[in-house]
Amino acid sequence: MRVDKVTLLTTLAWRNLWRHSRRTVVMIFALALGVWAMIAMAAFVRGWMGQYVHKEIMNLTGHVQIHATDYRDDPSVAHRLPSPTGLLERTLGDKPVTAWDARVRVPGVVASERESAGVEIVGIDPAAERGLSFIDGAIAEGRDLESPDDPGVLIGRELAERLETQIGRRIVLTSQDANNDIADRGFRVVGIFRAEPEAVETGYVFIGRRIAQQMLKIGDDVSEIAVMTQDRERLDALVAQLRAAAPGRDVAPWTELRPILVLSQKVNNVVLLIWFAVVFAAMSFGLINTLLMAIFERTREFGLFQALGMPPRYILQQVMIESLILLMIGLVVGNLSAWATVAGFHDGVDLSRFAEGLALVGVSPVIYPMVSDTDIVASNAIVIVLGMLASLYPAWRAARRVPVEAITRV
Repeated sequence: MRVDKVTLLTTLAWRNLWRHSRRTVVMIFALALGVWAMIAMAAFVRGWMGQYVHKEIMNLTGHVQIHATDYRDDPSVAHRLPSPTGLLERTLGDKPVTAWDARVRVPGVVASERESAGVEIVGIDPAAERGLSFIDGAIAEGRDLESPDDPGVLIGRELAERLETQIGRRIVLTSQDANNDIADRGFRVVGIFRAEPEAVETGYVFIGRRIAQQMLKIGDDVSEIAVMTQDRERLDALVAQLRAAAPGRDVAPWTELRPILVLSQKVNNVVLLIWFAVVFAAMSFGLINTLLMAIFERTREFGLFQALGMPPRYILQQVMIESLILLMIGLVVGNLSAWATVAGFHDGVDLSRFAEGLALVGVSPVIYPMVSDTDIVASNAIVIVLGMLASLYPAWRAARRVPVEAITRV
């Protein structure tokens, strides 16, 4: 089609749209509402999912973990590895690693003068845990551990209530040492931490790493090395480097350590696609209905155009251009509205009134919407491509009119 004909059809399409300005405005509003719903809903869901994954990673998972071969199947003191040295230590000190710690992590029992409970004993270097796990900054009462040699113990708020203990009281930790003998030691509670979900508060106790090594008689050996990086989605290169630096060790990214998180993300993506499809289906019915009404009102006009020599394909193209203009205006308004909505909630959406129920599934009471470029492209592409396809039927109905019948139609 020549440029002058494109200009003519575009001009006709634009004028026809505004013959009934109220109907056009309503249709633009409906399209914009649909686009807004797609992007805004996706932003809130992505924000929730991103926070959920981050929280699970901070719950002692990290981005990558290094273990002895059989540790994940049997997390006992028997399956340990030496503290990192040489090439492995240098690799951990290079980019993109932002934090790492060698931990002692074994199952055990904690007992107070009144109650006892099964827990996981975690020996840490408090300084190395900064930016690596939730325990940094999680202390609600008392103080944090000060060094790997700190003789104190940190316990969760729920565990403290269950044991009926508090700051300053003594508790006893029991586990199995390297000689398969019972290892127990008394500790004074120096800090009580808060965590989400509450199961974390009852599942872990933290002591100094060197204290744990002495208690278990394992020398300088550790149970795991946890690593945090700059980007949790791009770990292949780092995992390959760590495997080369620690041959014979089990080096696994968080996607392998926590497959439920990967599954949750996939389910989340499917839910968003279904949401996009439902919203577009609602929009498409309105779009088709609006175009059909406009076509039936202009049947005689289309017949006259064809009688004057306009090919039927030009009629089809004119209606398609009308549809494209509607879609583009709706997309612009919808995208701007979604951006304004997300920007308006930059401080997060406070769901604190539902905090107790959300904590059970590890959801933060404040959700920060996160706009994904993929969601914007997907929603806009769905509206444009499927919108144009939905417009083909009204355009075909307009182009197939016989001129004489169209002109004489009452």
